[in-house]
Amino acid sequence: MSKKPFAITLGVGTSLANKTGSWRVERPVYVDRLPPCNNACPAGENIQGWLYEAEEGNYEAAWRLLMTANPLPAIMGRACFHPCETSCNRAQIDEAVGINAVERFLGDQAIEEGWRVPVVAEPSGRRVLVVGSGPAGLSAAYHLRLAGHEVEIHEAAPLPGGMLRYGIPAYRLPRDVVEAEIDRIVQMDVRLVLNSRIERVSDAMAQGGFDAAFVGIGAQRGKHPDIPSGDAAKVLDAVSMLHGFEDGEAPVLGRRVVVYGGGDTAMDAARTAQRLGATETIVVYRRTRDHMPAHDEEVLDAQAEGVQMRWLSTVARADGGRLTIEKMVLNDKGVAEPTGEFEDLEADSLVLALGQDTDLSLVGDWSEVVTTGGVVNVDVSQMTGRAGVFAGGDASSSPTGERTVTAAVGHGARAAAAIDAWLAGGVFEPVAERPLATVERLNSWYYADAPRTMRPHLEAIRRRSNFDEVVGGLTAEDALFEARRCMSCGNCFECDNCFGVCPDNAVIKLGPGLRYEFNLDYCKGCGICAKECPCGAIDMVPEHR
Repeated sequence: MSKKPFAITLGVGTSLANKTGSWRVERPVYVDRLPPCNNACPAGENIQGWLYEAEEGNYEAAWRLLMTANPLPAIMGRACFHPCETSCNRAQIDEAVGINAVERFLGDQAIEEGWRVPVVAEPSGRRVLVVGSGPAGLSAAYHLRLAGHEVEIHEAAPLPGGMLRYGIPAYRLPRDVVEAEIDRIVQMDVRLVLNSRIERVSDAMAQGGFDAAFVGIGAQRGKHPDIPSGDAAKVLDAVSMLHGFEDGEAPVLGRRVVVYGGGDTAMDAARTAQRLGATETIVVYRRTRDHMPAHDEEVLDAQAEGVQMRWLSTVARADGGRLTIEKMVLNDKGVAEPTGEFEDLEADSLVLALGQDTDLSLVGDWSEVVTTGGVVNVDVSQMTGRAGVFAGGDASSSPTGERTVTAAVGHGARAAAAIDAWLAGGVFEPVAERPLATVERLNSWYYADAPRTMRPHLEAIRRRSNFDEVVGGLTAEDALFEARRCMSCGNCFECDNCFGVCPDNAVIKLGPGLRYEFNLDYCKGCGICAKECPCGAIDMVPEHR
């Protein structure tokens, strides 16, 4: 069985106006709906499209289609929390397709095989400054280079990657993977300048002769709430802790470590503390697990490694070797309120993981660049109030408030398209959305019961003493099987059902990859084809008389 969910769009026959028949009130038409996985991907990937190539065993073709949206598949296959799988229609039938696992397989295959993306666009003669080499900056640079622009990335740190390197521990994201995917982008003739802190974007643009700029500096300053503490208390923030460890300056935390916060950074800090020798690590969070922003897999992995969770608690004071913890209670609106009940908790150090801030002084000399809540306000094209200056990632506003690697990659891609249009004197036009392919349109009986393939995990007892990668990858056989679990929601994959069930031979096969069309000389409009279409790719529409 062959799938071609994004093949040539079909017509509906010839000489339609005179051959409908007075007895037909509806006619069938083939449609292309938006798969829920594609719709949920912040990076804008055509997931269904590259899964089709993968399920045919065309791994390089799948990777190249994936790379049209996302230049970091091996990284994203590890760091993305896969909202595509949460939205996958198959999850309502058995289990979601392991999209993230297949993406990682393709990314790893590309690194192993040395696949490259050629720059075929003619040089535009325009120069673009990219500030920051995190996921947003890398994505913007990649797409801008493909459009033919000269790109220069300036990174303040001695090594590239931003939060990919300094915020995500190596047990989740090995550094050789980060370096390989960055190197692929640099090999496209993208200039990368390290140890280069941009104090003012305006000055850098003028001195370098840049026509446009993209700011993707991330949020790499931990927030420091006002917690009373004694002189002997050891208090540090999670961002500095993770960054310092990556720079070879591992902090001395002691045997008993408390991490204050409930996000993914808190989980990373706690799991890193375990690996740095802590014998007891406790995460203190002011609300309950249901309200915790950390992703489930991060919490479960932390608990499997021995990290303890202390819900409905807040740190009231830190003294040498001891914390004062106040118990909290949730009101009827889910807001945590203090109870006035206190207890002591022994701790050699307190790690604060209560959010991150961005240093926006580099755009502070432009009055038209507006900041709100510590981020730069941008429009739908990621442009700031200053024409030609764009921003993305954690440094920019987001309609969803999402601050993830995947969202940053999407911001970079969108900004690159907008910069390309702006440099050409045009206006960025978002792609019009298609109707969503919902599960109610599918015929689940068509799809065989196929349990999801699970990625191997390093045993918990072996994790705490090293930074080896915890989650393994799929074999080629498993990746093929997992890709084939895709149901091609909303898009024809040439299963021949409509051709086989039509009682009037009104369905015409156009050849491999070309799908079908309806011969309305014969079609009675019975709708059997639409009812029997496995993926909901046929609509019955009223006749116009």
